[in-house]
Amino acid sequence: MLKPFIVASALAITPLAALAQTTPIASMPAGVYVTDPTHTSVTWKVNHMGLSNYTARFTRVNATLTFDPKDPTKSSLIAIIDPTSIRTDFIGDEDFDGVLAKNEQWFNAGKYPEIKFESTKIEKTGEKTGKIYGNLSMLGVTKPLTLNVTFNGAYAEKPFMKTPGLGFSANTVVKRSDWGMSQHVPMVGDDVGVFIETEWNKK
Repeated sequence: MLKPFIVASALAITPLAALAQTTPIASMPAGVYVTDPTHTSVTWKVNHMGLSNYTARFTRVNATLTFDPKDPTKSSLIAIIDPTSIRTDFIGDEDFDGVLAKNEQWFNAGKYPEIKFESTKIEKTGEKTGKIYGNLSMLGVTKPLTLNVTFNGAYAEKPFMKTPGLGFSANTVVKRSDWGMSQHVPMVGDDVGVFIETEWNKK
C-alpha cells in the first residue's frame, strides 16, 4: 500500500526540485529574448491629494532584450507600452481609462500611440543589481531615464516551457511634467513611481 504513495510523492516532488536548479547568468545562451506577457507587469503609483498613492497599470507591453551573458553591460533593451492598455479599476459610469488614454491632457494616444524606452548604457552595481540608462519617449518628448534593475534568476531550460528564460525586477521614477503631462499638479503628484516585473523567453 505504501508503493503508490511513494510514487505519487516522488512525482509531486520532482517539479519542485527542478525549480531549484537555476542557471548562472554567465551560462545562459546569448541572443534575443522577448517578454512573456503572462508574467510581465508594469504598474505605477502617484500621490493623490496627499491622501493615498493611487495605483494603476499598463497591460500591453512588448520588449526585446538583446542579451550578452558573458558581459551583461553589452546587452540592449527596447520596450514599448500601449497607452490605451491603461487599467485603473476606476469605479463609476465614466470611461476613466479611456479618458486617461486618449485625452490630450493625459496620454493622448490618438496622436502618440506608444510609449517607448530604449537603452543607451547598462551598468552593474552589484552581483544581481544594475542600472539601465536610456531614453523615454512619451507625448512627443524624449528625455533620459534610468531603471534600477534586479536580476531574479534564469533557466537554460525554463520549467514547463522548455525554453531559456530570464527574470528581472525594475523600478524608476518619472517626473511626468518633464514629458508635458502637468494636469492637476500638485493635487495629483508630479513624480510617478514605476514598478516592473518581467520574465523573458528566448526568441
